[in-house]
Amino acid sequence: MAATSDTYVAQTRPDNWLARLFDNKAFLIVVCMTPAVGLLVLFLTYPLGLGVWLAFTDTRIGRAGEFVGFFNYELLFSDRVFWMAVWWTVFYTVFATIFKFALGLWLALLLNHYVPFKSVVRAIILVPWIVPTVLSAIAFWWIYDPQFSIISYVLVDVLGWRENYIDFLGDPWNARWSLIAANVWRGIPFVAICLLAGLQTISPSLYEAAMLDGATPWQRFVHVTVPMLMPILAVVLTFSVIFTFTDFQLVYAITRGGPVNATHLMATLAFQRAIPGGQLGEGAAIAVAMIPFLIAATFFSYFALARRKWQQGGDDD
Repeated sequence: MAATSDTYVAQTRPDNWLARLFDNKAFLIVVCMTPAVGLLVLFLTYPLGLGVWLAFTDTRIGRAGEFVGFFNYELLFSDRVFWMAVWWTVFYTVFATIFKFALGLWLALLLNHYVPFKSVVRAIILVPWIVPTVLSAIAFWWIYDPQFSIISYVLVDVLGWRENYIDFLGDPWNARWSLIAANVWRGIPFVAICLLAGLQTISPSLYEAAMLDGATPWQRFVHVTVPMLMPILAVVLTFSVIFTFTDFQLVYAITRGGPVNATHLMATLAFQRAIPGGQLGEGAAIAVAMIPFLIAATFFSYFALARRKWQQGGDDD
């Protein structure tokens, strides 16, 4: 009977090389990761590598280029339009991110309390984020129209605060602040919903303990809410900076970099030089120049998340 049982076990659980292979944890990890790695190589690594290579060539549309080293970067170093695009990209990213976080946090704090029809309100708040960017850009294009702007109509014809309609997109600084306003409108829902999710993970007992200690609402916000939100704040801030820094559709659909190249971001300038201008090498060089900024934002997120005592309101060792 024992021999028969051993034979049955041996038949049902064969100890061959294939079974041992699939029992190997390292082999299973490789098998499971291979499809994901293949997709990343195909759709991310290859285009990125090709872009970096083109940045070192004089490739034009319809003509294969030759390796020119850092010639494209030397041209950009003396290009006034490029440096204006760099300055405006940083300015646009900093101010849009500040406004999005200030208004998004305020909105998240409001929604964290009891609000009638809270689910409906949250769904409505998400509308600016889920609407296609081009549709949003067309709407803002009409809002900023020099003749049919609803803002100018209210200020001039209804309230009588101005004599002339505002030239939103014809004046450089008006166009810049108009783009920041449009970006803030689109980005607030993302920040608000993410921070709201973080607020709802904070235990009410922490606020109750702070109230028993006599903490004011501001002190509870500074010493309880902000430290507990630091992990999600670091992640959301990083994504917000990356999304804003690489913004293309909104700017290109509203101003196309005008007036007089005043609103060109690095992304829109790279596209203009590469596709309409035909200078693929120069456009790729501008795009590659964005990488250090994005790496800096990513490292900020990594080190911020690693500083656990800082997240909890203390100092690191």
